[in-house]
Amino acid sequence: MYKVHFENRFIMISPEPDRIQKYSLFHKFYATSELYKLIAEFQADTSIESVNVYGTNIRHIWKIFRIYFTEVGAAGGLVRHTSGKYLFIEKKGKLDLPKGHIEPGEAPVDCALREVQEECGIKGHTIVKSLQPSYHTYSWEGISYLKKTSWFLMEYDGTMLIEPQFEEGITKVEWLSPDELSKIKRDAWLSLMDVINTSVLRI
Repeated sequence: MYKVHFENRFIMISPEPDRIQKYSLFHKFYATSELYKLIAEFQADTSIESVNVYGTNIRHIWKIFRIYFTEVGAAGGLVRHTSGKYLFIEKKGKLDLPKGHIEPGEAPVDCALREVQEECGIKGHTIVKSLQPSYHTYSWEGISYLKKTSWFLMEYDGTMLIEPQFEEGITKVEWLSPDELSKIKRDAWLSLMDVINTSVLRI
């Protein structure tokens, strides 16, 4: 399955109707034009919270879905301190993880390490493993973008600094323990909670 976030709304692409969670709309894929019409309507109507697009050939649907957008890449890190706490930032009033756009010729893993250092001021963090990527969309100057963010679990045993990169709009850096998830849920993007639910709760 593929889940694409439109801020705190999303479109789920699955091989069969997803009956596990409630959706505002279900749409069986049968034509590219109808899918693109659905995407445009979903972008315009923010009262629609979620859509489940389904069809047997999910890879074909995903390929068609991506063509609608201009694709960009990003990478970020879920940093686990040896104390058991995790590193978060606050940006635009929401909790988030350090991440940023991949520069030309840069590998996602190198981008993730760089962004964590730049946004949070720490050094010496190392990669443990890759995590499931996330997808979200945004519009800029009339162009619809689909951003794939590659995530990496990292370890860090240094000083738990809290020095945000203010010039990037980051207002806070903090270290939170897994039992503080209630705070994370209240102040975080839905896409971030997907990373947390499939990573912190399963590590």
